[in-house]
Amino acid sequence: MTQNYPEAKNAWRIAIVEDDSGIRNFIRTAVEQEGWIAESVGSASGAIALMEQNPPDLIVLDLGLPDMDGSTLIRIIRKSLTIPIVVLSARTQEHEKVNALDCGADDYLTKPIGGSELKARLRAHLRRKIGPLQQIQLGTILIDLTTRSVVKSGCVVHLTPIEFKILSVLCSKIGRVVSQRELLNEVWGIEHSECAQYLRIHVGHLRAKIEDKPAMPKYIITELGVGYRLADEC
Repeated sequence: MTQNYPEAKNAWRIAIVEDDSGIRNFIRTAVEQEGWIAESVGSASGAIALMEQNPPDLIVLDLGLPDMDGSTLIRIIRKSLTIPIVVLSARTQEHEKVNALDCGADDYLTKPIGGSELKARLRAHLRRKIGPLQQIQLGTILIDLTTRSVVKSGCVVHLTPIEFKILSVLCSKIGRVVSQRELLNEVWGIEHSECAQYLRIHVGHLRAKIEDKPAMPKYIITELGVGYRLADEC
């Protein structure tokens, strides 16, 4: 996949907040393989001290910390920082994912996870820090957010205003899990934040227009019980 981005920063600083030393080392290895700087702590208090001293560019955060629940830590961080927060947790329950995202997390990954997927998701969040996207190419699909146009295999795809709004929100957060509530708020407004059926219908129409196999989507991915994610790398 190709995207139109400004020049990337040479060495991103990634904070790893994880009390398990084995997982901490796994994340550190993945981070350093990308040429980034890894700074790790094993507790919420250590993370808060790190944020106050020298905020990183991105945080990878476990929820099961020894001195504070990770969701509470996310709320504390969000009071002063807008940097990407990627949760990496063994908790797989839907309400845990929704709660973490509602608290201010940008993404939610579950353990175990492969190094390649982890690095791809981190790259997606770091790219968004550089500047707004202008164009995104997903296979044969070219999405131009400036001209509000979508072209697939050289043919213009006609989207309704609602369909394009959904797609543009997903593009603005590409690689990130966007909750149903967040999408409903941005597309229809807060008064429709509980109308998930609206969203499912329009996402279905959107998939029918841009996916090769709408029943087996590879671009607009459903995160069960949480929301949707526009695949960053296919």
